[in-house]
Amino acid sequence: MTGGRDRPIGDRPAQVVFALLILACFAAFFLTQRLKHTPTAVQQFKLTPFFSPTPAGHVKQERISFKLAKADAVTVTIINSKGDQVATLVQGYPVARYKPLSLRWSGRLGTARGYTVLEGPDKRRILVPANRGRLAPTGEYRVRVSLRKQDRSVLSPRSFTLAGR
Repeated sequence: MTGGRDRPIGDRPAQVVFALLILACFAAFFLTQRLKHTPTAVQQFKLTPFFSPTPAGHVKQERISFKLAKADAVTVTIINSKGDQVATLVQGYPVARYKPLSLRWSGRLGTARGYTVLEGPDKRRILVPANRGRLAPTGEYRVRVSLRKQDRSVLSPRSFTLAGR
């Protein structure tokens, strides 16, 4: 059975589906290109690979730093390998766009009750939160940055190790 112009009747739906697939491929390509050029919310995460807050430890505090693509108020927390929050370093701390925020974590559990501000060798401010809980157990940890205005959280791409007691 044929439709007009000696074409089988089933060709028309196949042509429409093929055209839609081509359009979808082009749309996906352009969307991918746009996403590749959109800056991530939290940039340049830097962490010390391991630290040990014990008297014998060479590196006694975890060094954390990052930048934001948009100014925001951040809450920075430490997450254990199970995904549980074990320490809060700062809450609602204002961070300017593309200005690095540097923090130190002592390995102590709980919510920081304030912080000390140090000046790094490059004149950068370093926040040292006052966590007063017991030392966290040995293990792998990650940093979570919660962005208040953007209503989202970003987990550090890599973990760090708190080494033995």
